Amino acid sequence: MPTSREELETRRREALKTPSKLGSEAVKNITGALNALLADVFALYVKTKNFHWHVSGPHFRDYHLLLDEHGSQIFAMTDDIAERVRKIGGTTIRSIGHVARLQRLSDNDAEFVDPLDMLAELREDNQALLASMREAHDLCSEENDVATTSMLENWIDQTERRIWFLFETGRTR
Repeated sequence: MPTSREELETRRREALKTPSKLGSEAVKNITGALNALLADVFALYVKTKNFHWHVSGPHFRDYHLLLDEHGSQIFAMTDDIAERVRKIGGTTIRSIGHVARLQRLSDNDAEFVDPLDMLAELREDNQALLASMREAHDLCSEENDVATTSMLENWIDQTERRIWFLFETGRTR
């Protein structure tokens, strides 16, 4: 039985420690990048679903279906990101508060947002997410974390596609 709070905390940390061939500094850096990315993905998911639920107007059906598809694709990344963090020996997000502390994308709590403004805001957020993914990709590549690099390449492609669709759908002329 541990005799101090410090010993208990050390045992708890050790219980979650997954062996990794990556160095401890690489695990720390990659975990940090992936957790920030995960927080942004959660924030983008919630915003995408918010706009999906609240879109209105003459193109309602098209926008509603597009945003539902995007939301599903974005949410699908969350488990893969979190599990990758655990596989390399890190720990990941534990709460909505933790997401709020790490997210770099801003929320939108407005009661009404014009549909074209929704598409433009989501396009900008996806562009910011893309930039973060590329930074994480560079870091993982430098650390020779091939698996995370490969996963990021797929998410980058998906994000580029979302940006393209949001751009084309939001064109007014």
